[in-house]
Order: sequence, then C-alpha cells, then structure tokens
Amino acid sequence: MKFLHTSITVRSMDESLRFYTEVLGLEFERRRTIPENKAEIAFVKDPVSGGRVELTHWDGKDTFEAGEQLDHLAFEVEDLDRFLMRMRTKGIRIAKEPYQISGGTTRLAFILDPNDVWIELIERAKAPG
Repeated sequence: MKFLHTSITVRSMDESLRFYTEVLGLEFERRRTIPENKAEIAFVKDPVSGGRVELTHWDGKDTFEAGEQLDHLAFEVEDLDRFLMRMRTKGIRIAKEPYQISGGTTRLAFILDPNDVWIELIERAKAPG
C-alpha cells in the first residue's frame, strides 16, 4: 500500500488554489469536474517532498461545522478486491464499494477508520500485456 494524498473540502476552489500555490508555494497539478459526484477537484503538490493535497469543492456545500474540512486520505492498493476482502475479515466498515468515475481508468472504494474518517483506496489500471 502506498500513501497518495489528503483531501480537504474547500469553500472556494479559486481562492484555495491561490492560497496553496501563491502563499504556500505548492505546485498546481490538475483540476477537473466530476459531474456524477457533483464536485470539482484539484491537486497541488509539494515540490520538495512530493506530498499531495486534493482540494474538493462540493456543489452547494459552502459552510462547514468545525472539523468537516478533512474529506479523506488516499492510498494506492495493488488488488482492490483482495484488499477489501481482508478488510471485511477484520470487521472494517466499507463506506463505498468499488466503482469507476466516468472517463477514469482507476477503480475506487472507501473504508472508514474508527473515527469515521473516509479512507480512499485506489487501484490503478493494469498495463496491457
């Protein structure tokens, strides 16, 4: 398993991108709308450590209770089905079964930690051959 990124929910994508790139000096990587989730995401990267932050803006979500800004932690797994089977045997709660976002090549699923923090599991598409 490989740690990939931390996702935070933001009120304004443009304002947040300016803060993380111009104020903190992170590098902009990409930005995309995900219509089926009613969300927009953008990734910024620390040029020194390679650590990534995913900024997530949910359509219609402009206010939060304290602590709601942490959206999820993301890990890459080699075999999503096998990993989830192991999680089930340990009694880990599955928040969202495997799926693909339209136009994407990865499979995603979410589990919950003991504090109800969402953990995204990402299985990259296997290279042909």
